[in-house]
Amino acid sequence: MAEEKILTGDEVLKKYDTESNTMEYRGVMAKIVSALAITFSVFQIYTAAFGVLDAQLQRAVHLGFGLALVYLLYPARKSWRRDRLHPLDALCAVLGAAAPAYIVIFYRELVLRSALPTPTDTLVGAVGILLVIEAARRVVGIPMVCVVLLFISYAFLGSYMPGFLAHRGLTIDQFVSHVFFTTEGIFGIPLGVSSTFIFLFILFGAYLEGTGLGKFFIDVANAIAGWASGGPAKVAVLSSGLMGTVSGSSVANVVGTGSLTIPMMKKLGYHKNFAGAVEAAASTGGQLMPPVMGAAAFLMTEFVGVPYIEIVQAALIPAFLYFIGVWLGVHFEAKRNNLKGIPREELPKFWEILRERGHLAIPLVVIVYLLVSGYTPMRSALYAIILSILVSAIKKSTRMTPAEIVKGLENGAQNVLGVLIACAAAGIIIGVVTKTGVGLKLASGLLQLSGGMLLPSMFFTMITAIILGMGVPTTANYVITSTIAAPALLMLGVPFLAAHMFVFYFGIIADVTPPVALAAYAGAGISGGNALKTGVNASKLAIAAFIIPYMFVLNPELLLIYGVTWNLALALLTAIVGMVALSSSLIGFLAAPMKPLERLILGAGGLMMINPGLLTDIAGVAIFAAVLFLQLRRR
Repeated sequence: MAEEKILTGDEVLKKYDTESNTMEYRGVMAKIVSALAITFSVFQIYTAAFGVLDAQLQRAVHLGFGLALVYLLYPARKSWRRDRLHPLDALCAVLGAAAPAYIVIFYRELVLRSALPTPTDTLVGAVGILLVIEAARRVVGIPMVCVVLLFISYAFLGSYMPGFLAHRGLTIDQFVSHVFFTTEGIFGIPLGVSSTFIFLFILFGAYLEGTGLGKFFIDVANAIAGWASGGPAKVAVLSSGLMGTVSGSSVANVVGTGSLTIPMMKKLGYHKNFAGAVEAAASTGGQLMPPVMGAAAFLMTEFVGVPYIEIVQAALIPAFLYFIGVWLGVHFEAKRNNLKGIPREELPKFWEILRERGHLAIPLVVIVYLLVSGYTPMRSALYAIILSILVSAIKKSTRMTPAEIVKGLENGAQNVLGVLIACAAAGIIIGVVTKTGVGLKLASGLLQLSGGMLLPSMFFTMITAIILGMGVPTTANYVITSTIAAPALLMLGVPFLAAHMFVFYFGIIADVTPPVALAAYAGAGISGGNALKTGVNASKLAIAAFIIPYMFVLNPELLLIYGVTWNLALALLTAIVGMVALSSSLIGFLAAPMKPLERLILGAGGLMMINPGLLTDIAGVAIFAAVLFLQLRRR
């Protein structure tokens, strides 16, 4: 595979992030789109402040705004002009707003004739479903459309299915009525979460980025770790972890921090394939980092039925372990190649940064406090948005102008479109699952395939999530796997939260798993490296993400399900030692360069510490100690 040319941040986003490949209007059209986006944000803020509408009405308005903006911003064909609205896109935008508006206008009549749709209802619903699918093609990508169409085909061809997959099959009226006119389909839980929690948290992230918090994070990371061995790579890990607290997009995170850190890594001596991989692995982990995490985490609150703060609490230790794993990989690579850090005199001073811009992080602290104090995520995000604007005004250098505040409303509305459409498309899948009962059938089939054993069931679930994640966004991936694969783990006695976190993790890690590793491809675009080799290196650095889900399923104490206990401390200690063993074996360096046999033995020792059993932990620690002793003696 030929090496790619070095791309700018905007070029990387347009190439690898479909959500960023938008129209570039000027004049009146630009003002119309801007006004529509701002109105969308105002509607969401108003309902958050004064009370949301009835579930279906709130979601219908949310989808109407979303579809209209998608068809105005994303052309049907990439070859079309980017500064002029095509008549077909204009028609789709009008229909996209009209189909959900039909529910708002005739809401009472639709409720009264529930499950008895008129021909007009069926026509409007069919148009709405087709518009959602086409919007998914434009914003999310072809793989998502293929998955949706596969489930739709199953809905209609049920009587032709073999064995346990067979069902009576649905008529067009039944399908459209269930998917478009109930809260079991497009207007189900995913879109409900998008229309409340997710929108406000994405708007909150847009305002934080607008205040310059991203640059603050990078400067803080430089001050803390820039001087260490392999400094710029450690800066990439630390800054991406911090950025992950407010950004839920792997590719956007790669561009945001990688545009600065990847050139620094290359200058220090890291190979371009490794430099891109470091940023890809670290940025992907941003979706695992509380308090914001990826959009799928908000869906988990509804699916699992626990407060969002419990999801955040459960994610703390796994996220900590993930970033330790990436940090260790970077450290051992730096030691293996004798890469030094940046001289301290060239780095920003920590206390000066904190004094000048530390106030920008106050909203993050406050939102965590509000969540812990029992405020709803929606109310917490609303207060945090207001606070982020007020806090930026403390100093003139960070103060947002009125134009920038209004621009934040526009950016927030545009940033949510990818998640919104993914949630709507995932709703079609949920509608088919609930109407046909295929979710339970597939879970039973998965159990039969694994022989009713836990480890094989986890392995098959992992493969399912990774394959889906290669082309489907994390949000939709989580919806599919949580309705199909997670029930198999639940049948085997896995705690509810652990089962859902398991599929959540593997849906995210698909972003650095070749051959379709979007975050790695974005990193390669900035570094100028080979995309496939960058993906392989990113997978090695992110090895923790392939191991940690097994750890917390076998040892739920890591999710703080049972509070802080002695077992938790022991599990955390062995997990960290296991991360050190696995990272060093993959890189080939611990205290000195490792021989192939040492790497193999140490890798086996690290894997032993996945199982919480006392004997396997002792064996793993003993192997690690023995290899470390040999390494130190040789050095």
